[in-house]
Amino acid sequence: MQRLFARLPMTASLLAPSLGFGLGARPKHYEDLLASSGVDWLEALTENYLVPGGKPLHYLHRLSERYPIVLHGVSLSIGGSDALNVDYLKQVRALAKDIDARWISDHLCWTGVDGVNLHDLMPIPFTDEALRHIAARIRDVQDFFGRRILIENVSSYLSYREDEMTEWQFLRELTREADCLLLLDINNVYVSGVNHGFDALEYLRSIPVERVQQFHLAGHSNVGTHLIDTHDAPIAGAVWDLYAAAVRRFGAASPMIERDANIPALPELLNELDKARSIAAALEHAA
Repeated sequence: MQRLFARLPMTASLLAPSLGFGLGARPKHYEDLLASSGVDWLEALTENYLVPGGKPLHYLHRLSERYPIVLHGVSLSIGGSDALNVDYLKQVRALAKDIDARWISDHLCWTGVDGVNLHDLMPIPFTDEALRHIAARIRDVQDFFGRRILIENVSSYLSYREDEMTEWQFLRELTREADCLLLLDINNVYVSGVNHGFDALEYLRSIPVERVQQFHLAGHSNVGTHLIDTHDAPIAGAVWDLYAAAVRRFGAASPMIERDANIPALPELLNELDKARSIAAALEHAA
């Protein structure tokens, strides 16, 4: 990729100030969010706003006048083998500038091969080869955007025989090698921990504090043999407990709630957001 920006200096300040407690901007809530005072910031799903004009972008502009906005994408395919999509990166960069996005995030995954989008977040092997490949791609994206990006841990339902390290070891080394930041999805840590039988608290203890910019909180489904990250239910008690452990280690780190199916009226989500605030406030007071 042609370099449009110099490498970001390793000595630059890593984390932006916390934005407070946020929600995902969903069409069902657009009008209510324009009138609400119970949300500090919003996360917008990048791909929903890349088409010029139209209702989604109209509302995003209006919401950006009231709230800090961050962009969260699903199409970067940072773990893929296809070349990075420069046209997509240009669109994201332009949108981020247009709404003054505070940061840009995407997932530690691959989403397709040979130009075919699988429309899913596919897990990567935790190997040295994958680490070097992904770190180089993240550095290229950060050069292109002129800023660090956030990479999110995904939920997973299988592992690779070729794995050479744990997910948390991979993330620790990736953030150092790529000089990127983390969007730590608390629900995904819990879901993957149950599915693969690892200790979610050990995962948190191994993540570098200075790299965690944001938290995701969401609901999941229990199908008996495993958990699925479905974003269609209230946050489970065990995930709240893990969130409390994360706050103890990382601070509040701009938590936000994702809800993508069975979306309730805004007041129900605001109640959950208030619970996140209360947990963080109680831990801050106890400290």
